Amino acid sequence: MFRMEKKKLPVGIENFEEIITEDFYYVDKTEMIKDLLNKWSKVNLFTRPRRFGKSLNMSMLKAFFEIGCDKALFDGLKIAEETMLCENYMGRFPVVSISLKGIEEKDYQTARNLIVKVINEEARRLQFLLESSRLTSKDKELFSGLLEKEMDNETLVFSLRELSELLHKHYGEKVIILIDEYDVPLAKANEHGYYDQMTMLIRNLFEQTLKTNDSLYFAVLTGCLRVAKESIFTGLNNPKVLSITTVRFDEYFGFTDSEVKDILCYYHLEEKYEQIKSWYDGYHFGNVDVYCPWDVISYCDELTDDRDAEPKDYWSNTSSNDVVKHFIERMDKNETTEEMEELMSGATVSKEIHEELTYQGLYDSVENIWSVLFMIGYLTYRGKPKGKIYHQNI
Repeated sequence: MFRMEKKKLPVGIENFEEIITEDFYYVDKTEMIKDLLNKWSKVNLFTRPRRFGKSLNMSMLKAFFEIGCDKALFDGLKIAEETMLCENYMGRFPVVSISLKGIEEKDYQTARNLIVKVINEEARRLQFLLESSRLTSKDKELFSGLLEKEMDNETLVFSLRELSELLHKHYGEKVIILIDEYDVPLAKANEHGYYDQMTMLIRNLFEQTLKTNDSLYFAVLTGCLRVAKESIFTGLNNPKVLSITTVRFDEYFGFTDSEVKDILCYYHLEEKYEQIKSWYDGYHFGNVDVYCPWDVISYCDELTDDRDAEPKDYWSNTSSNDVVKHFIERMDKNETTEEMEELMSGATVSKEIHEELTYQGLYDSVENIWSVLFMIGYLTYRGKPKGKIYHQNI
């Protein structure tokens, strides 16, 4: 009876429309739209650890901005209170939206084929362009090439730019481009030995899509790490990087304390607050302490079936722990072991954080690995940093 009376918890669901239409519990992050419109750059890159709501927020942006969107999805949400903003921006823009999350192959050709498939899928979603009276036969021929499973490098590199140009021509509005988990192909390429090939492909794709594209209104990218500009962002005009150390947008990824209390109140789990805070409130983004949403949602879902369920680490089981293995292999046994013991005891250690790294250089030094552990969520920081020096703890 309890489960029937309450909204379902969205365990593993990253589609905004599905969460709203299927009546899942939604932690309202729609004010991110207002802040993005007030402070956006041409290219905006959000870096956060995995399982912190990046994909759901991207899905929410698409649902809000795209022409033909279901405006009722936002009824009762915070952004709906911004009447003029919604009138001016909701459902106004063509949107190109792709995710590179699944590009995890062991060789370059298979990974490239999957990227082509991602482009194919987005082109199929936009097939109405083939019926457009505003596009020429040459335009439609160009579009048809984006539906083909075989693409030469030139077609692939220009694919997102061409999609945006055709949408711009059809609608007369510039295009918003969303690229989720942009760095997954780079991480896997580095792991399996084809990093240079993949870097060249992603760099060329991004340059055509995000730099030399007059049809672009703005772009939002997400990933776990900020890859050094000279690696793939060469030539882009200062992409705005919004990392876990950035104050802007700090409350939109992960759950704040008040949001967790609201969840527990809704499911009558208030007595679990201290336990959940102890287990899952270990992160600090910008000026805000946040909880890992994957852990909170997963544990609350178990509690709705078994109120005696014990908390556990759901987050670290969602991906490989290769970075930890590299850290152990390369650390100075005496100094680093002592520092790890300090962290385990609840103390902090001071480390210089390098937010711009290349995947090839991630494991070149213990110092770089400290930075990686910090950026992907194994470590957080306390207090005010001094320059690039952060006081880290687990």
